[in-house]
Formats: sequence, C-alpha cells, structure tokens
Amino acid sequence: MSLIERYITVEIRRLVMMIAGFLIFMFASYSAQRYLTDAANGTLALRVVAEVVFYKSLIALEMILPVALYVSVAVALSQLYSDAEITAMLAAGASPLRLYKAVLILAVPLAIAVTLLSLYGRPWAYANIYQLQQESQSVLDVSHLQADKFNVSGNGRMILANHVDKTANHLTDALIYVRGGHHTNLYRAQSVEVLDASPASPAVRLKTGTAYVLDRQSTDDNGQNYDNFDIALKPFVPSAESRHKSASPAELARSADPGDATELQWRESRGLTTVLMVLLAIPFSRIKPRQGRYAALLPLTVLFTVIFYGGNICRTLVANGSLPTIPGVWLVPIAMAVGIVLLLARDLSLLRKPSR
Repeated sequence: MSLIERYITVEIRRLVMMIAGFLIFMFASYSAQRYLTDAANGTLALRVVAEVVFYKSLIALEMILPVALYVSVAVALSQLYSDAEITAMLAAGASPLRLYKAVLILAVPLAIAVTLLSLYGRPWAYANIYQLQQESQSVLDVSHLQADKFNVSGNGRMILANHVDKTANHLTDALIYVRGGHHTNLYRAQSVEVLDASPASPAVRLKTGTAYVLDRQSTDDNGQNYDNFDIALKPFVPSAESRHKSASPAELARSADPGDATELQWRESRGLTTVLMVLLAIPFSRIKPRQGRYAALLPLTVLFTVIFYGGNICRTLVANGSLPTIPGVWLVPIAMAVGIVLLLARDLSLLRKPSR
C-alpha cells in the first residue's frame, strides 16, 4: 500500500469506527428502552430483553456498517478536497483511480462481512428473536405477567389476575379478554390452570367462573357459568414475514415463493450494494477548496435516499409479482454500476470532447 492510499484509508477507518460505534450504541439504547417498556407492560419477559437487544443489534449491523463507511468516505474525502490535498495530488500526476483503490481497500473486506452477516447472521438472529418472543409472549407463559395489572398483548388479548404463580403457570382470580374477528370473549375465573403449554396445541382449564361471548355486529350475546371450562387455543403460526427473514439461504433457494426469492436476492446483493454505494460517494464528495467538508452531505443524503427507497420498492414489486425476479432486486445495483462507470469515465476524461 503506497503512502497516498495509506493516508486516505487511515482517515476513513478512524471515522468508520467512530460512526459505527455511535450508531450501534444509539440503536442498542433505543431497542433496550423499547423492550424494557414491553417488559414493564407485561407483554415480554424481562429475562429475554438483553438477548433480544443483542440479536437486534446484530441485525442492525447489516445497515449500520455500510452507512458508516459511506458517511466516512464522504466526510474524509470532502475534507481532503476542502484542504486542496486531493487537488495537489492530482496536479502532481496521480491518477483519480488511486482514490477508488484506497476506498476499495476498506470497502471489499467490509462488504464480505456484510454479505456473510446478511446470509447467515441475520436469519440466525431473527430465528432466535422469534423463538424468544414466541416463548415469552405465549398465552400459556405467565412468566411475563404482573399481578393486579392489565397485561395487554399485541394480538388484542388482555389478562388481569390477582395472583400470578410463575413457577406453576397458574393464575388466581383472573379476568381474560380476547378480541376476535366479530366477537369478543370475556372469561372470569377463580383460577386458570395450564393443561398443555406447547405452542402446537395450547390448552388451559378455567375453574369456577363465567364466560361471555359478545357479538359486536348484533345483539347475539350469550353467557354461561361453569365449574371447569377447558379451552383449546389457536396454535402459534409464524407470519410469512418471519418465515422469510429467519429462513436459511438453502431453504430460500428451494422455495418457489416470490417472497422467498426476494429475500434471497436482497441478502445476496447487500455486499455488492455496499461496495457500489461507497464508490458512488467518491465523485459525489468532490467540493471546492475551503468550502467545508460537510458541503457534500446534501447530495450524498439524496443519493443514499434514492438507493435505499429504490431497493425497497424493487423488493416489494418482486414480492408481489409486479417485477420479474430477473433482474429483480438486482436492478438497483445494476443502475448503480452504470452510474459508477459513467462517473469514472468522466474522472478519467473519457467523455470529454477532444480539444481543437
């Protein structure tokens, strides 16, 4: 590595570490606050909060690392342009390609890490998150419930109990509210006993109480008293989105579902998109001397927004069948590659008309 490349990479690497560290800290803090609130509300067990925050932070690295490198390249090169250092380098006969070479020294290893993270780390983390949330938010897992408090879940279920025995999965003096499609079920029981805690066939027994079924579209309501009331609850069925995100690359490749094809293309394209996005930051970071290193942030922000939303739009269109899988999600990286070739040709004066 020559002196020029080493000088540029040191500046960029220092900024990457600062920006990535700050973003990871902010994201982890936000996630911790969010899931601690869920734990305080009784919708998530406190014991799983730290694990969920760790997995969420691991998933976020797929976005944080490329963004950190993108911003670092923009700020570092803008500073060098502002101080006229790059102008002096080019005036001394150095090729503009040396800027691209210096950036690629950092971009290629980071892109490989992002690709591995997207293909294997991200689905592994999602699978663990869904498993933890399934176990913690299960209607039969009372470990996250709090006594004498309305415990509301995300699926419209509310549980209120005078006493919660977390060891025996047992509730005393309980009120259970369940909102369905057209009906609302209300159960009042002196005690609730778990018969089967497995997510595949959950079942509970309510002892000595009253059950009400309220029709929200008519007056067809009814109620009944009971001594023992066994309820077979709906088994846990993961959503299509959770299956896509937690599936392995091999499972996605074997699937004929457009959603799975979209997810696989998205994972495979993350590394290449990282390299192309960072290379695009090089010409967009060009500013006039003494203009300030943040002068190029506006066009760079617009560029990142176009890339980000363009990728999401292509992802949605492929998933719903509006866009064929070829090129599919790869349409955005292809457009980025064309843009880089044109900008690089301009930098090398290949598009300039010969002077007369």
